Amino acid sequence: MSAASRLAAGWLAAAPLLRGLLLAGLVATSARFLSDHYGAPVMLFALLLGIAFNFLGTDPRFQPGNEFASRSLLRIGVALLGFRLSLGDVAALGVVSVLSLVGLVAATIGFGILLAPLLGRRWRFGLLTGGAVAICGASAALAIAAVLPRRDDLERDTLFTVVAVTTLSTVAMILYPVLFRALGLDEAQSGFLIGATIHDVAQVVGAGYSIGERAGDLATLVKLGRVMLLPVVLLAIILSLRASGATARGRIRLPVFVVAFIAIVLLGSAGLVPMPVRDAASVVSQWLLVIAIAALGVKTSLKAMLDLGPQHIMLVVAETLFLLLAALSIDLLLA
Repeated sequence: MSAASRLAAGWLAAAPLLRGLLLAGLVATSARFLSDHYGAPVMLFALLLGIAFNFLGTDPRFQPGNEFASRSLLRIGVALLGFRLSLGDVAALGVVSVLSLVGLVAATIGFGILLAPLLGRRWRFGLLTGGAVAICGASAALAIAAVLPRRDDLERDTLFTVVAVTTLSTVAMILYPVLFRALGLDEAQSGFLIGATIHDVAQVVGAGYSIGERAGDLATLVKLGRVMLLPVVLLAIILSLRASGATARGRIRLPVFVVAFIAIVLLGSAGLVPMPVRDAASVVSQWLLVIAIAALGVKTSLKAMLDLGPQHIMLVVAETLFLLLAALSIDLLLA
């Protein structure tokens, strides 16, 4: 094969990935331009502009690149956020905040398991959706599904959960900052609540930094605290299934981007990363996150969630509201 033929073959293979990335990059650049000129949050512009291109979300010419931007670039961006944090920030959360997060996760999962049968759903569906709402959205749904015993409707329930929590997370990203401002909460309170209640990491970042830098940093830190509870929950599920005689699949693994985030925080806290590198990484992180939010907007379809059944939707909405009200109660008690 000639060099020209190899180049053409390489382009054909990479074209769908590049098209999707270019689309997300164009939306992100437009969002940055609008944000700079009108003073509104860049994350919000990226999300709304992305939704306007939802008709391309399932187009095979754009889908691979869009998936890569909304997943891989997101995780890289979140990992690089570790350069903005230190162990002092982690210590600033305090024992009470950490225990509060543990309580919120456990209570939300328990609420889902108890409510599911009342809505005519299996308790395992309540476990799946409750874990997704309580921990980290779509990533938690996929991880929990990986350790549950196989059954005919598991794949369908997992797909619904991913769509539902992503959609509700997008709605929360827009509404929660407005709600918390209306309640008169300060940046620290709002950051804790956003990190403790919104399902997916991308929307936590978007909502947090739309309020302010301090709120964004704290929201990210609190959210990563929830994500780091994922292996604990998976282990509890596996042990419970084995104790009941059911079989469980899969191994417990901490998500790679969380491991990278922790490693970067440790390196920065130890003073091993020069300040220019930290500043550059912070800028790269922000751009990657804006691109990821744009790609997520392209994937977001409110109609897809509404078409999947009222009982399914009611359960995830109820779990989301339960988590919000429980976190608000804790935050006001600790204020």
